[in-house]
Amino acid sequence: MAQLQQTKLIDMADMPLGKRHIWIVFVASLGQLIGTGVATLAGILIPLLNIITRPELSSAMQGIIGAADLVGIAIGSVIIGKLIDKYGYILLFRLCPLIVLVASVISIIFPDITVLIICLFIIGVGIGGEYSLDSNYISELMPVKWKSFMVGLAKAASAFGNIIVAGICFLIIERWKTATTWPELMWIVVAISGLMVVCRIWFYQSPKWLEHHGRPKEAEEMLQKFLGNDVVLPPEETAPATPQTVSESSSSDTSLASRQNPAAQSQSCSFLKRNWKKIILTGIPWACEGLGVYGIGVFLPILVMSLGIEAGQTYGSPLHHVSSSVLVTFFISCIILPGFLLGLWLIQKRSNICRMQVVGFALCGIFLIILLLAYRYHWGTWISIVAFMAFELFLNMGPHLVTFVLPPKVYPVATRGFGTGIAASLGKVGAVLGVFFIPVLMHSGGASLVLIVSAIVMFVGAFFTFAFRKSATLQ
Repeated sequence: MAQLQQTKLIDMADMPLGKRHIWIVFVASLGQLIGTGVATLAGILIPLLNIITRPELSSAMQGIIGAADLVGIAIGSVIIGKLIDKYGYILLFRLCPLIVLVASVISIIFPDITVLIICLFIIGVGIGGEYSLDSNYISELMPVKWKSFMVGLAKAASAFGNIIVAGICFLIIERWKTATTWPELMWIVVAISGLMVVCRIWFYQSPKWLEHHGRPKEAEEMLQKFLGNDVVLPPEETAPATPQTVSESSSSDTSLASRQNPAAQSQSCSFLKRNWKKIILTGIPWACEGLGVYGIGVFLPILVMSLGIEAGQTYGSPLHHVSSSVLVTFFISCIILPGFLLGLWLIQKRSNICRMQVVGFALCGIFLIILLLAYRYHWGTWISIVAFMAFELFLNMGPHLVTFVLPPKVYPVATRGFGTGIAASLGKVGAVLGVFFIPVLMHSGGASLVLIVSAIVMFVGAFFTFAFRKSATLQ
């Protein structure tokens, strides 16, 4: 009888994709959604604050507002990533959206620019934790056949953050008579983070974390709560961690060891010397991509106004200009999701991902040049909008997606954590620098200088990917 029951058990690794898997991906993907949503919202708040602030915000202050949550993400992903190893997933998985929720409410209660910057930083800390948790849960609980696709799909969910926030902001601002009500937009973040808190009531501890901490019986119980009473962990899955878990935990462990142990620090230096080509291949393009995704992404409404491609009439109140630019931002953001889906389709077709990244960067640079020419020579507005949408399409088809999946394919398991951590750090540095310096470039040379520098950065990303594409055999 026991043998008969055993034959009815389902191996998690080989089971078909079901509704519970879709639920897991949905709940985990909300972290990616709110991450890009907050970045989009920050870019909309800046021109609104310019309307009511006298004198207008300096370029440095605009950069600080735009980069505040990104700095928080960089710090939060490291701190919360370490706490995950000690306390498990579920506590932090529920705490992260709560941090975002509380900080968002505070920014509404105390409508001040300084408070907003602090709250955006705190929100970023919570989102940084999300980035450390989302892929772990998805990778751990998906069937082997669907792991890579579902992790990529969660990344693609970030497109909905741009679309949803831009669309809702347009509908709200259209009804306003004054920009002084800007704190009301933070209710969007409150709503999304509140949904995340509620959804995670029905989430459980990571079976993998429990298994690694010598609690196999609890691991089986949590797995069955996730996927059903007849599902079991496969034997080969119970010992090693998933690549994502290895990536994050070993990154933290290596960093800690290097501070405490001179020998470990020497090993780190040896790693850098042996793998400098891989570091360039995975890190420099990621930094270049950060300018496109966050630098241009955050300041998209301002760029739209500067380029004169707002929707509808070009005259009216300053608030009308903001709402018109937000509407164009919404339409441009709608192309981000097809870009991700196209990239996922190409990856499923086993396309060469380095080639995808080179082509993506090159096309991004070309369409930024077309956008520049359309601005300088007063071509039709539709040409500018199409060029901007093409830029977003190829940015997300290639660099935005590929830089996320390339490092684990370049580094072997033994050094994957440290290598991926370096690549991610360089990527975040690029994002912060992009967000901070875009308004400085705008102040110095207007939209033309922004487009010229951005196009150069895209071509630099293509060059380094092409030049170092043979530096490692993809795993």
